[in-house]
Amino acid sequence: MKLTALYSFLSKDLEIVENELLSTVQSNDPLIRDAGTHLFRAGGKRIRPVFVLLSSMFGHYDIDHIKHVAVALELIHSASLVHDDVVDDAELRRGELTIKSKWDNRIAMYVGDYLFARSLEIITKMENPLIHQVLSKTLIEVCLGEIEQIRDKYNYQQSYRTYVKRIKRKTALLIAASCQLGALAAGAPEYIFKRLFLYGYNVGLSYQIIDDILDFTSTEEQLGKPVGSDLLQGNITLPVLFSMENPDLRKKIMSINSETTSEEIKPIIEEIRASGAIERSVEISNRYLQKSFDILEDLPRGKARTALHQIAKYIGKRKF
Repeated sequence: MKLTALYSFLSKDLEIVENELLSTVQSNDPLIRDAGTHLFRAGGKRIRPVFVLLSSMFGHYDIDHIKHVAVALELIHSASLVHDDVVDDAELRRGELTIKSKWDNRIAMYVGDYLFARSLEIITKMENPLIHQVLSKTLIEVCLGEIEQIRDKYNYQQSYRTYVKRIKRKTALLIAASCQLGALAAGAPEYIFKRLFLYGYNVGLSYQIIDDILDFTSTEEQLGKPVGSDLLQGNITLPVLFSMENPDLRKKIMSINSETTSEEIKPIIEEIRASGAIERSVEISNRYLQKSFDILEDLPRGKARTALHQIAKYIGKRKF
């Protein structure tokens, strides 16, 4: 079953969100308009808007109101991806040329900044000051995560704690905020939006760990980028950390630098796959998923809770 089938009842409302996203980049500046349109036309899971809409169903659901939160969160996510591609010198994303590749680094950085600014402008349509506080704090954490990712490139002395802190900022907090803000904007009770934040946080950690696993176990066609791109770009993920517990493999991994080619890294990827690190990483992902399932048990039954459970289950069972 495809992920979209789990929330097919949201298809019309997600189309509204998609149209709003495209409209945000229809600037008078042709570069911003063309680059932004290229970015959103490339598609994406739009999982953050999905979490916003599902979470808002625990309160008063009104797509004309909630869409502003969904768009703002997706803009922040998209901006961070545009910046990541510059930092990682990535040529492809979702099988399409990145903005930095199709234009250049400067254009990509300014487009990313523009998307961040547009997200803040759009969220002003929401009157609740708590929404603004949550979003601004989340944006700060996302930016800190970007800085940490730059700082830790090819840093092979990282710990598990450092890794979790980074993926918390890179992925988990934005998904958690999507869940929290959806419920908050819909006027859901405090205990519900607090529980949804925790659900999103744990799902987000699991989601990123699985993404990091897929970077080694999937194919270039499925990933839309070369296998092992994270390691080649110096991003030390959980499978790599576990693999480095083997002294011989640790030496080989630590030899990877900015001059290493994708051909040179292939034998190391095979050793990582055979090291048991993938299976151990899956176990960690499953622990976070189970926490998210437990949290959902405290929420009112209904199609929103069912969909959130199914999405979390799907995230944990993505093919690797």
